[in-house]
Amino acid sequence: MQNNLLGPEPTLLPERAEQQAAIESGKDAAEVAAQWPDFSEAWAVLAEQALDKGEAVAAYAYARTGYHRGLDQLRRNGWKGFGPVPWSHRPNQGFLRALAALGKAANAIGETEEYDRVRKFIEDSDPAAPGI
Repeated sequence: MQNNLLGPEPTLLPERAEQQAAIESGKDAAEVAAQWPDFSEAWAVLAEQALDKGEAVAAYAYARTGYHRGLDQLRRNGWKGFGPVPWSHRPNQGFLRALAALGKAANAIGETEEYDRVRKFIEDSDPAAPGI
C-alpha cells in the first residue's frame, strides 16, 4: 500500500475466517454473537434482520453493539478516530454493515443527529460502503 502523505493509512481489521464462515454458512446470527460477542458482523446481521421486520429499537440496539465492538477493534489496529476503513477489505465489512444499520435504525426512531453523524462516518470511511 502506498503511503498517503495527506492522511492516515487505511485501517484493515484482522481476518476472522471462522466467524465469517459461520455467518456465511447460515448459522443463526444470535448464536454467532453469543459465541463471539466481539464479532461485529453477527451484530450487523441481527440489526439488518430486525430492520427487515420493522423492529427499529431492536435493530438500533444490535447495530450499536456491533458498532462499538468494531470501534474497539479498529482502535486496537491503529485507527486514531479518523481515516479510511475500506469496504473492499472483507474483515472491515461487519463493522461497516453495523454502522449502516445503526444509521438506518437511528433514522427510523427519529434520532436525526446520530443519523447525520453515521452518514458522514460512512462517507469518510469508504464511499463504496453500503449507504444508509
